[in-house]
Amino acid sequence: MIDRRRMLLATGAAMLGASPARAQVTKAHLEEDGMYHFDWYMASFLDFAEDIATAQKAGKRLAVIWSQKGCIYCKQMAEQHFVDETIVKYVRANFEVVHLNLFGAREVTDLDGKKRGERATAQLYGVRQTPTTFFFPESAEGLGAKPPLQRAVARMPGLLEPVKFLEMYKFVREKGYEKGSFDQWLKRG
Repeated sequence: MIDRRRMLLATGAAMLGASPARAQVTKAHLEEDGMYHFDWYMASFLDFAEDIATAQKAGKRLAVIWSQKGCIYCKQMAEQHFVDETIVKYVRANFEVVHLNLFGAREVTDLDGKKRGERATAQLYGVRQTPTTFFFPESAEGLGAKPPLQRAVARMPGLLEPVKFLEMYKFVREKGYEKGSFDQWLKRG
């Protein structure tokens, strides 16, 4: 079976005259949709189960970030958090990141197999502010049967200051949620 993401990355890199391995940009670029994007965000066909499986194959976890045009905290995340070498190195090594538009219309295949626009998917998952990040388990098995708000292992509504932002990613990667809350994780020392 052909890996659709590899094919997409190879095609895009060929069009840019670069190899996928060299297509790494550390600075965000503002796209036509008014949102900040990084070249290292996952090339996704917006199928959550497929994205989780792809992340798992790479030994990573899936993080879905919801943003919107004009969001000052999304801009801050792009210009401060995701340019911090320590944060970027950790996130890229341990997560595949899918970036969605809170008011977007792209079709998303949810874990229950249903297709909805980005906006409808955000509403289903209770996203009310941006940025909001959902962290999914290592496997999509059985997630479609759960209510949407119980599918993620952790959720980061809003933007945390950089140290706590990185700690949230560590909390998920190290499965801190199995032992307690994020607040307890932060107090551990």
